[in-house]
Amino acid sequence: MTEFKETYSPTGAWAKLFQKSEGYVGTELLSDEENPHRFMTIDRWTSSQAYASFLAECKDEYAKLDAECEELTEGEVLVGRWERP
Repeated sequence: MTEFKETYSPTGAWAKLFQKSEGYVGTELLSDEENPHRFMTIDRWTSSQAYASFLAECKDEYAKLDAECEELTEGEVLVGRWERP
């Protein structure tokens, strides 16, 4: 679990990849109080367009890191894409 926390933390591998994009704001890693093996990551971007641009520019690096991290998770669910009104 330590490797997971390090990888998905605000200073971890994902955040470092995201930092290559001008539109990246930051990452939060939250843990479930009732289930210590359940987490939520919140990645903040200046806009949905900034995130889409990042994905287009870094798709190969993203896919590589995603494959490397596959063994760290049991599953992943997108709970939504949120914007400030």
